[in-house]
Amino acid sequence: MRKSIIVMALAMVCLGASAQEKLFNSANVQSPVVNNDGTVTFNLYAPKAVKVEVTGDFLPPQKMQIEGYGTYDAPGVAQLVEGRNGVWSYTTDKLAPEMYSYTFNIDGMSGVKDPSNIYVNRDIVSFTNIFIISNEKGDKGDLYRVNEVPHGNLSKVWYNSPTLKMQRRMTVYTPAGYDKGGKYPVLYLLHGAGGDENAWSELGRAAQILDNLIATGKAKPMIVVMPNGNPNCQAAPGEWSFGMYTPGFRDGGTGPNTPAVATIPASFMDIVNYVDANYRTIKKREGRAVCGLSMGGGHTFAISLLYTTTFDYYGLFSAGLHLGKDFNMQQPFAEQIKADPDFAQQSARLFGSKPKLYWMGMGSTDFLYQSTVDLRAYWDSKGYKYEYVETDGGHIWRNWRIYLTMFAQKIFK
Repeated sequence: MRKSIIVMALAMVCLGASAQEKLFNSANVQSPVVNNDGTVTFNLYAPKAVKVEVTGDFLPPQKMQIEGYGTYDAPGVAQLVEGRNGVWSYTTDKLAPEMYSYTFNIDGMSGVKDPSNIYVNRDIVSFTNIFIISNEKGDKGDLYRVNEVPHGNLSKVWYNSPTLKMQRRMTVYTPAGYDKGGKYPVLYLLHGAGGDENAWSELGRAAQILDNLIATGKAKPMIVVMPNGNPNCQAAPGEWSFGMYTPGFRDGGTGPNTPAVATIPASFMDIVNYVDANYRTIKKREGRAVCGLSMGGGHTFAISLLYTTTFDYYGLFSAGLHLGKDFNMQQPFAEQIKADPDFAQQSARLFGSKPKLYWMGMGSTDFLYQSTVDLRAYWDSKGYKYEYVETDGGHIWRNWRIYLTMFAQKIFK
């Protein structure tokens, strides 16, 4: 017995020493390092490596092909150079204020996380390290980080969806001061294909953006509801009874393959009704806004046609536009408009109800660009009033954080 205890104690010491050694070695290699001149240096200890690269959204993008849909901008790649003691390094050009993401490629193995950087985000099935650059108060980097301002709270909330016939989960942001009483307007914020109810609070920095905008008086205090937009899923992967499946594009991967009994737009009032019943909301059209990115932009578009007097503010961020039950991105949207017998009537009813804001944002190189061109052309021909903003870049979170920032400052005023 005594010998066993000694062996176990020695094993624990060795394990502890191993963990401390890793911590010590990681501390010796700092990465990323933000330099005084605004450049950023990446360092990786890989003494046996032959080739090391960094892949990041701060580098000139690579043009990649989506079969049937055209090209999109993928993160760029740069070579690291081996220096002394097996440490590989690369220094960027001066970077603008922003939140950036990256991984390493080591001898052909891609997506390797930086062992010196503990900050990681998941985007569908990809994990990347992140870092934030900020030069002054109020710039984008400052807006995306946690500052010394009053903070709202994030909750993971389960609700019943009678339409989808299941319990489902959403993320809810309540602003600082919510516990003191009063009624608040609600922004419903929808994610894209492959995402879930965690996407906007993690990748989108929604809580930080709202905290900082509200604290500076640029946005009204509001509740923000971030539901799960996959109608056959209850919650994010590994966080409901289906288990630890691998997510994919539009309910793909190894996840649930049971067909949904209804769409998200058709079931959306289940969410609104729950929120109105359980939070102190302004239960009127002027107290409701809905917006979303990509697939969530498509959901927002459909919601605007279905519930023309329920919301006063609509926001389409790089929207995946389509009409009907089938998501057919290969058919030009202009053709879908002409072929749909109900669209003209729905659009007339929507804009005849005089919403306070219909807002669209799109990246100039987004692979979904043309569908928004087609929608704008139709609405322009009818004289319908909307706002449009075009930014650089493609179908990327960098644009969607910008769009949320802009949209949040326009609503409930």
